[in-house]
Amino acid sequence: MGYTDTFIKVAADCQVDKSEIPVSKNKSKPAHLFQYELLTEKPYAYNHEELIYQVYVLQKEIPESVLATESDKIKTELFSKGHPCMRASSLTKRYGWGAHYNQDGKIAIYPMESEAYKTLLESEKVKVVPAMKSKR
Repeated sequence: MGYTDTFIKVAADCQVDKSEIPVSKNKSKPAHLFQYELLTEKPYAYNHEELIYQVYVLQKEIPESVLATESDKIKTELFSKGHPCMRASSLTKRYGWGAHYNQDGKIAIYPMESEAYKTLLESEKVKVVPAMKSKR
């Protein structure tokens, strides 16, 4: 999925009225927590595929030495199947974060109570798409 100039607004059935920083309830971090960390640390650094790859590498704790020689093989296997976009992320569905894809398809997240979120929501320069609802 290659979004550009698109803003994913918080799902209509989102449980919060102010964004929350996700936390892990288990030893292993869920994908949305890695997404949060990567996208807040480096806004607009990753497109969809790059984000999926980075989250996968972090979740699987793949060492740099393996990545140096096996990254192409890992990417081929990883992308042999589809992956959901930010519309399906818990960040936009549950935790109250909007996801903006810029003109290059790079992603940043914004808390739903922020001025930047409101500006993107009202912008005529971006397509606004709702996150997927948690319940049908």
